[in-house]
Amino acid sequence: MILNSSVSSVINTTCSSRKTPPTSRNQLSINEQLCGGKSCCCGSRRHFIEGAATALFPLVYSSTPSSASSPSDSMAMLNRLHPPRPDWYEEFYASVMNSSMKSYEAEVAGYKSQLFDNLRGKAKKVLEIGIGTGPNLKYYAADTDVQVLGVDPNRKMEKYAQTAAVAAGLPLTNFKFLQAVGEAIPVSDASVDAVVGTLVLCSVKDVDMTLQVRRVLKPGGIYLFVEHVAAKDGTFLKFWQNVVDPLQQIVSDGCHLTRQTGNNISEAGFSSVELGNAFLSNASLISPHVYGIAHK
Repeated sequence: MILNSSVSSVINTTCSSRKTPPTSRNQLSINEQLCGGKSCCCGSRRHFIEGAATALFPLVYSSTPSSASSPSDSMAMLNRLHPPRPDWYEEFYASVMNSSMKSYEAEVAGYKSQLFDNLRGKAKKVLEIGIGTGPNLKYYAADTDVQVLGVDPNRKMEKYAQTAAVAAGLPLTNFKFLQAVGEAIPVSDASVDAVVGTLVLCSVKDVDMTLQVRRVLKPGGIYLFVEHVAAKDGTFLKFWQNVVDPLQQIVSDGCHLTRQTGNNISEAGFSSVELGNAFLSNASLISPHVYGIAHK
């Protein structure tokens, strides 16, 4: 969840890998960096997941943590981490997200255009976690042969994401929506060219488990991310983030204000991470962002 904001500047862009400690990361320009409910029964929900995912992406049935979850495992995790909400709540939240994020998306459009240019003509199969209402689709769905699997725990997001796909020029035959949480996605290992996640790691239950989604990337695949994070320690903004964080989680569907998501991504096992920091001057409690590209 994010509030309306304006992007004022981009600061301290860095390039890092697991072999390079944060204290020695080289400073890079942005161009250098970017180029390189009402629930149904378990049985019917399981069939929904199977049908949605298998249309574009293969499933793997395995009990090992490093492999893909089966549809039943994925549904069990969904029900545990994101218990069924009333239909009115899911619809209300989806509607609010669809309408309230437009000004924010307009303000970050230039930045996202540069970031998602890395997918054009290169990624044929894309998995987007926390797809929500589909605001990112317009940046990479224009390729006629791209196939997209959008994952979100709120099933009411589907109709909005479908509308966004059509508006982006993506045939619905090339787009599937899967109700699932990022911690357990029933997609096979090494099966997609790219994973996309923006403003999602703030609200998942387990950030590190969600980042295990790197397993679905083919060798050389990339993970694109944009996330809001905690302000620097000792700042007035960080003080207020600590004060408001419990309330934020309640009213914003689990959104945390004090996570150090950049550290999680850098330590998630990717071969390299190009990590940048952005300051959003009018974004109130969520002004610091991290963004970039992680390579498998």
